[in-house]
Amino acid sequence: MRKEIIDLVFPNPLPSTEEIEAKYPPRQLPDGAIVTRTAPSPTGLLHLGTLMAALLPERVAHQSGGVFILRVEDTDQKRQVEGAKDLLLHAMKDYDIPNDEGPVLNEAEKGIYGPYVQSARREIYQAYVKKWLEEDKAYLCFCSEEDNEKTHEMQTKANIRPGYYGPFAKCRKLTEDEVLANLKAGKHFIVRFKSPGHYSKKILIEDLIRGKREFPESDLDIPIMKGDGLPTYHFAHLIDDHLMGTTHVIRGEEWLSSLPLHTQLFAVAGWKAPKYAHISHVQKLDENGNRRKLSKRLDPEANVTYFDEKGYPKDALIEYLLNLGNSSFEDWRRQNPDKSYKEFPFNIKKIGSSGALFDFVKLDSISRDVIGRMSAEQVYNYALDWCEKYDVPFATVMKENADYMKKILDIERSGVKKVRKDITIWSDVKKESSFFFDNHFTLTTGEAYSILKPLSVNEIQLIVKGFNELYNPSDDKNTWFEKIKQVATNIGFTCDMKAYKANPEAFKGNVSDVATVLRVFLTGKTQTPDLYAIMQVLGSERVTKRLSIV
Repeated sequence: MRKEIIDLVFPNPLPSTEEIEAKYPPRQLPDGAIVTRTAPSPTGLLHLGTLMAALLPERVAHQSGGVFILRVEDTDQKRQVEGAKDLLLHAMKDYDIPNDEGPVLNEAEKGIYGPYVQSARREIYQAYVKKWLEEDKAYLCFCSEEDNEKTHEMQTKANIRPGYYGPFAKCRKLTEDEVLANLKAGKHFIVRFKSPGHYSKKILIEDLIRGKREFPESDLDIPIMKGDGLPTYHFAHLIDDHLMGTTHVIRGEEWLSSLPLHTQLFAVAGWKAPKYAHISHVQKLDENGNRRKLSKRLDPEANVTYFDEKGYPKDALIEYLLNLGNSSFEDWRRQNPDKSYKEFPFNIKKIGSSGALFDFVKLDSISRDVIGRMSAEQVYNYALDWCEKYDVPFATVMKENADYMKKILDIERSGVKKVRKDITIWSDVKKESSFFFDNHFTLTTGEAYSILKPLSVNEIQLIVKGFNELYNPSDDKNTWFEKIKQVATNIGFTCDMKAYKANPEAFKGNVSDVATVLRVFLTGKTQTPDLYAIMQVLGSERVTKRLSIV
């Protein structure tokens, strides 16, 4: 293309592509090191899929001794939402997905391959657009949006493949004199890629997740620079991944159809393309039982902040996503219950190629396991942090009774083989500990009798009276339980569970029934963690008072 035209398109000086390449030297990394990136657009609330598309490449990069880049793709200025970038950076920090390069919350960017926000790389993109115009790899297009809509409408009516290509690429046929005249007339323009492809030709491209796939070769003359001087995603990703030395692109499956175009762009540029892996969307069943993509508009759980508001530990959501990402994670976790999830050998090739259904039952199970591995101190601190955001009155209770709360949370947590798993989300801490506080414990005698049916009132009273006569808060657990068995025997209940199961009609009840009576009067519940430990934490004064209402 003539210099006169290019000077009108780019009236201000631009660096040469040679100067740019010199500023972005090849990375010196150990063999096998992978350079990946996540490149979200700051367009609003953080989608669960966006979090997953950051987590998986981060794990792949860091376990290979490579580099994980955060790049913010904000070239579509119309879609930008104020504050969305900070929301993204907060989530990356909160969920412990550290980037080696790119923006950092409340800090300057890190890394020598930046800027990492695309709108700040305008001159870099324009330098390459200019070069492509000079090399006849691109051309100016003066078609208006109305022109393109009419073409699309005509293609649709005629059942023709839509797009700007071949006979429909009107401006590709313009002479340089016509281009110059349009520019001098002040006509709005964009820059399009001059595709060398033929749609009738089939090509094979390997996806690291889906294997070799056959595609029609791309023949689309896509825009590479918009009217505002910023690039489209397709061109920006080409330039950035080349200059930043990206070796692997792990992204959502919505980009799979763009794979022929993207590999073609790299081929035209004369650069080695990264390896691509396309992650399936997280799905859910609609009301008719059909699978669909998790939707920000329809599904509250599509928004990452939903899980924080509900009180799920951050690690629980991360481990759930790793479970979706690699089916082998569950077996690994079972064999390595005390290891950090960061030690799991994540494998790109084990990422499933069909979308996993979001499963709250599975998430809840993982969450209980994650909390079960925590110390009482950790549970206290995490629960307090959550309550200070979402339940301020109980946060006050926790702070005013910190030592007492930690004793409560330590029941069946330290020094036991089977750790309690009654806490799924942080709001459960209040639910499972409220009976320890007298002002929250409002059980009446009538309510207790109703819960304990079919035991008679007389049997209940005999159990409580018998235990009160033997109760000594200084007893160790064995002595305490022997006394419960003595109470059971004295009133015609059995301690022989095998005999009871074989012939329950031969007995009034069993020793477990006796313990349940005490449990209900002390906690208002029929199922709790270890009753002896609960009584030790409640203290003799509370125990005596609660058993006296019978």
